[in-house]
Amino acid sequence: MSNGFFSSTKGVVVAGLFIGLGAAVLQKLGNPGNMGLCVACFGRDVSGAVGLHRAEVVQYLRPEIMGLVLGAFAAAILSGEFKPRMGSSPLIRFFLGAFVGIGALIFLGCPWRALLRLAGGDWNAIFGIIGLAVGVLIGAYFISRNFSLGASQKSTLLFGLAFVLLMIGLLYLRVAYPPIEGQAKNDLLFYSVGGPGSQRAPLWASLIFAIVIGYFGQRSRFCSIGAIQNAVLFKQFHLLLGVMGFVAAAFVANLAFGQFHPGFEKQPIAHQLQFWNFFGLVIVGFGAALAGGCPGRQLFLAGEGDADAGVFVLGLLLGLAMAHNFSAASSGAGLGPHGAGIGVISLVMIFLIAITGLAKKA
Repeated sequence: MSNGFFSSTKGVVVAGLFIGLGAAVLQKLGNPGNMGLCVACFGRDVSGAVGLHRAEVVQYLRPEIMGLVLGAFAAAILSGEFKPRMGSSPLIRFFLGAFVGIGALIFLGCPWRALLRLAGGDWNAIFGIIGLAVGVLIGAYFISRNFSLGASQKSTLLFGLAFVLLMIGLLYLRVAYPPIEGQAKNDLLFYSVGGPGSQRAPLWASLIFAIVIGYFGQRSRFCSIGAIQNAVLFKQFHLLLGVMGFVAAAFVANLAFGQFHPGFEKQPIAHQLQFWNFFGLVIVGFGAALAGGCPGRQLFLAGEGDADAGVFVLGLLLGLAMAHNFSAASSGAGLGPHGAGIGVISLVMIFLIAITGLAKKA
């Protein structure tokens, strides 16, 4: 397939169809319900596997995270789009990533999981998706008023490769120190023996699907945040059609696999506090819009040499871990004890970043 194909509407739709299908297949192969592929949830598991948090039910070095980056890296190398760059407000991007992580765990999922939950029949996701759209619209308002984190600069090969090398290192650890049946920790890593962290597709399947999805995602610029933002700011709808393809493919696959269970109650890893479903993804949509893309898109950008995107992802991993350490993360039982307060603080901080970005630009 040529570069022109991936830049076309048809190419974006094909990418969306494959990502949605891949996520549903990974769920069928063992990943958690309505969570075949979730950057936030899987990032939380990764942070737990290396000991950044100690919530025992969500610790696993998910190979999907590494595969998405490596697939994007391969795509960028093959297309000549690997361009090391950095320097665009890295510390602010780090904090935006952390706040996005907190918002995602208040809702229980990133934008991709919100769509997968919808495709699996979880109607609670509708409130989250509305919140996501509201958050992106707020971000789009500030962007239309010339919000900016500044321009990145051409960087050295080492800085462009740093995040990719980190992913290769984590993948090595996953292969060299695999989970041991019934054991919560091997010589190095933490592994869940119960709960979502213990529900895993086979390593080979997770890695192959993630690499191909990373390849398609990088070439097509697939992004759930960008889909809404481009439609509002530029009246461009090709990314939105890709997102619709994502949901359609996951929905059809879920029907075929017996994974579609409509309703509000007894949905896997979900709660029914609809205001907080809405509020959590307002945080995610707003923060990710200011940062330039959803968590999945940030992984693709990091794979093509964008060190600023890598910094965002590192902030995301820390925010996901802190959400558990500070009891802000939700569960199927509802909101964490400190979820409301930390969530409000996160949203306020994103507003301050947005306002400061306007003042700096002026």
